[in-house]
Amino acid sequence: MFSILWRFFPGPAWLRVIILLLAAAALVYALIFYIYPWVATLLPEPEVTVE
Repeated sequence: MFSILWRFFPGPAWLRVIILLLAAAALVYALIFYIYPWVATLLPEPEVTVE
């Protein structure tokens, strides 16, 4: 998978590393702020009882 991304992006190696780091950061940002909260609304809430 990494080799496919490495060949896809143009430029010298240092530019590819920066682009891949930015793409990874954008993916993590999207997961944390958009995908995970949306999935959390679809999951049932656990029933917790304390005696």
